[in-house]
Amino acid sequence: MTLDKLKPHESAKITAVGGSGALRHHLLDMGLTPQTEVTLQKVAPMGDPVQFELRGYELTLRLDEARKIEVGTPYQRTKKPSAGQVRHRPAAHPGMGELRKSKDYHIYEHAKAAAADKKLTFALAGNQNCGKTTLFNQLTGANQHVGNFPGVTVDRKDGTIRSHPEATVTDLPGIYSLSPYSSEEIVTRSFLLDNKPDGIINIVDATNIERNLYLTMQMMELGIPMVLALNMMDEVRANGGTVHVNELEQALGIPVVPISAAKNEGIDELIDHAIHIARYQETPGGIDFCQDSSDKNDPVAAVHRCIHATALMIEPNAKRAGLPVRFAATKLIEKDPLIEKALALSDDNRSAFDQIVSVMEKDSGLDREAALANMRFSFLENLCSTTVVRPHESKEHKRSMAIDRFLTGKYTAIPCFAGIMGLIFIMTFSWIGAWLSDGMTVLVDACISWLDAGLSALQINPVVHSLVVDGIANGVGSVLSFLPTIVTLFFFLSILEDTGYMARVAFIMDRPLRKLGLSGRSFVPMLVGFGCSVPAIMATRTLSSERDRRMTILLTPFMSCSAKLPIYTMMISAFFPRRYRALVMIGLYLFGILCGILYAVILKVSRFKGEPVPFVMELPNYRLPSAKSVVHLIWEKAKGFIQKAFTIIFAASIVIWFLQTFDARFNVVSMPESSLLAALGSIFAPLFAPLGFADWRVSTALITGFTAKESVVSTLTLLLGGEVSSIGTLFTPFTAVVFLVFVLLYTPCVAAIATVKREMGSTRAAITTALTQCVIAWLIAFAVRCVGLAFGLA
Repeated sequence: MTLDKLKPHESAKITAVGGSGALRHHLLDMGLTPQTEVTLQKVAPMGDPVQFELRGYELTLRLDEARKIEVGTPYQRTKKPSAGQVRHRPAAHPGMGELRKSKDYHIYEHAKAAAADKKLTFALAGNQNCGKTTLFNQLTGANQHVGNFPGVTVDRKDGTIRSHPEATVTDLPGIYSLSPYSSEEIVTRSFLLDNKPDGIINIVDATNIERNLYLTMQMMELGIPMVLALNMMDEVRANGGTVHVNELEQALGIPVVPISAAKNEGIDELIDHAIHIARYQETPGGIDFCQDSSDKNDPVAAVHRCIHATALMIEPNAKRAGLPVRFAATKLIEKDPLIEKALALSDDNRSAFDQIVSVMEKDSGLDREAALANMRFSFLENLCSTTVVRPHESKEHKRSMAIDRFLTGKYTAIPCFAGIMGLIFIMTFSWIGAWLSDGMTVLVDACISWLDAGLSALQINPVVHSLVVDGIANGVGSVLSFLPTIVTLFFFLSILEDTGYMARVAFIMDRPLRKLGLSGRSFVPMLVGFGCSVPAIMATRTLSSERDRRMTILLTPFMSCSAKLPIYTMMISAFFPRRYRALVMIGLYLFGILCGILYAVILKVSRFKGEPVPFVMELPNYRLPSAKSVVHLIWEKAKGFIQKAFTIIFAASIVIWFLQTFDARFNVVSMPESSLLAALGSIFAPLFAPLGFADWRVSTALITGFTAKESVVSTLTLLLGGEVSSIGTLFTPFTAVVFLVFVLLYTPCVAAIATVKREMGSTRAAITTALTQCVIAWLIAFAVRCVGLAFGLA
């Protein structure tokens, strides 16, 4: 039978892993190897995907992927034995250099002076969601955003290790192996192979040590000095488990340091070990993870012979290509296309290699990819059985399972998601956010009044007075008034991410998104898009399929970003009673999602034919939001908004003021209609006439919105002489709705388009995206107006 036939809480052992290509390789790397026990834990509300437990962790798969895995007869697993009273007696932890100190001690000591001032570079690498960014912040004193969702780090970040100005550490994207399955794995592997850092700090989730050490084994083959950071050891100890650190060090031949990155425990010792192994280039002591045996039926022994024969044969090619020999050998056996190309084997060597692999497959009874994965996990099973005391089920996991019965339940998941998102929007746009924005508006108006009175009292030149008050103060102030609303929205979004709920949303929404040609993992970047399009577009790097990445990028602008909130708030406040404002706001967001769905269907049947990327991910335990992380994220977003207000919008306000104050001969105009701005705006006004707002002031505001969406508000405020209440002279209630629809859908800001260019690697793609979004916005706004005219709403 196949894995998809298991019923909830049934267990079975894998007999074979079918399929082909990168997906099969990825499944093997995740621990789905022959003879591995798997247990079906839960099923998504719509029946797909499903979550399995294996090797002490949970993995989510679609039924399509599960059908490719054959299993034996199902059974009910007996309850795991308790961790018991077996404890590890405290032992002194080896100091720097004691693990692998040079035999020539005087040479070793002599190297200290020469190495002390050397510039050092480190790579911080580990699995997704293992605490890398938290450790990076502890190592460097930085404040990078930390989230409880796999793939929060999508770009490399550099920082200087505290108290060591000569040492730089690079936080790399989280990966599961050094196979080129996803863009993150390619980025991380390229950095390690091409940049050749002086050392690697490998962070491992100690609560899931077996699966995490799989990456460790591959990185050790690179021959780069490495220190192993056992993170979350506080959780392991709290739940009755432990790790025999000294024994683990001896088995791996690298320093192992128990830490808790979140609590800043063990960080100083980790830094000391990292600096030491990098200065003295103490490479991993043992990278031969397979033991030779005379038993030809031993799969591990067959792999051992294959690796060593391959390494001996390709050594000259590997050295020419600048690749570590052992790493190149194992990757060549795994059919890694990048390594195959780099080695450029001759036809004779290729033929000999194929023969070596053929013998290995025959002796092991497994194909080459499965045999290597089985060898690695066999070593890790033996290693963990002697060095790890398994903890009890953690209280965090028990709590997560209990919460998931409700939040991911068959009948409760969708209502819960709708309720949570509805509450967030109501709190943001009707209660907390709206109340704070009203207070901010009063404060801004008071400041502008004081400034106006002060300049009048000083009898400042009228033109300068107008520039400062009517231009800069009204332009920047009109945008600052909406800062509380944006901060409130980001507050709730950060809580969703920190708790781990975003990963559940991906789990719940995978099946409906697959109908649109996307994976459930695409939902998270789009959800982030409600905050800001730039990080949302960057977050698509967590998708392993280029097709899915591009499609998700094109759909992200339909998720209305927070920069458009000031426009919505201004228009809705002017034309709708207070009791309906939250409803209209929610309606706008839902309409944007609906348009995105329609566009996705069009893309699926035209430009992006084919199936979405497989859904393979872990659901992290729920955690209480970190106050520090939430405050940091809010501060970063508020700071970014304020910087934009006092740079882009400040400059735009001055330009708009200048153009509306002077005519072509640079005389001060008496009527705005004779200004330079009116002349420029009138050129584009006919484009918007079919939508119902042909006034040059509206077209001018929309054009300035290309730089930053908030500029629409500041521009309209300036053009209305600071009297936003007179916006009724430009719109009727119905044309205001059409205007809102256009703003909802038209092209995102310049920063977002620049990010599209970077992520899609093409200026043409970025320009096409911007123009397409404008055309879509115009067509849908025109359709809305036509419907309104047909029903007599205009």
